[in-house]
Amino acid sequence: MSDSSPSIKRRGRAAAGSAASRADRAAERRAAIVQAAMDEFIARGFAATRLDDIARRAGVAKGTIYLHFKDKESMFEELIRTAIVPFVSRLTTPPAPGGSVRDMVEALAKMFLQEVAGTRRADLVRLIIAEGPRFQAIADFYYREVVSRGLAAMRALIQLAITRGEIREPNLVAYPQLMIAPMMVAVLWKSLFERHAPLDAEAMLQTHLDLIFGARRPQ
Repeated sequence: MSDSSPSIKRRGRAAAGSAASRADRAAERRAAIVQAAMDEFIARGFAATRLDDIARRAGVAKGTIYLHFKDKESMFEELIRTAIVPFVSRLTTPPAPGGSVRDMVEALAKMFLQEVAGTRRADLVRLIIAEGPRFQAIADFYYREVVSRGLAAMRALIQLAITRGEIREPNLVAYPQLMIAPMMVAVLWKSLFERHAPLDAEAMLQTHLDLIFGARRPQ
């Protein structure tokens, strides 16, 4: 009995290692599919993208896609969930002790300009704007996972700023869309008009925040 025990343990370790290896390969295939999906969606749009093209770009059989995603829509939702939602989650972090709401909003907006507006993530946002009216399900998903959460977090920050006296217009709490307007303008402007009139998005942001919070006093 004692002679077989080490052998059983070795087989158990080998099985565990094999399972881990399979999980790693599955994760790699899923990541490749998601990356290929982003490339295809950005290049072709949601309507024109086919699962066959995604599979070909990812280097997998079409059937492999169905092991990870039930359809094209769920694949697009995964892109939003991994590329955009984490940024929105940062809005729920309260300002640092001693920090102002303006400082937090400014930092978040600059992060958005760098990590979303200036990257391929912005292409996903533009795609939703362009094709959302035709594919209501993806627009609904984006509203539920990104827009509604972002507006709720921004509304809470505005209310905090009003309570602290940083913002004097109490009606702004009803329109958190106004706070994030420069970020959306930057996303759209850079794709449509940047070659005609380059936009200094950070300078626009500072002017916008001055209008809401008041101009910063010279140090």
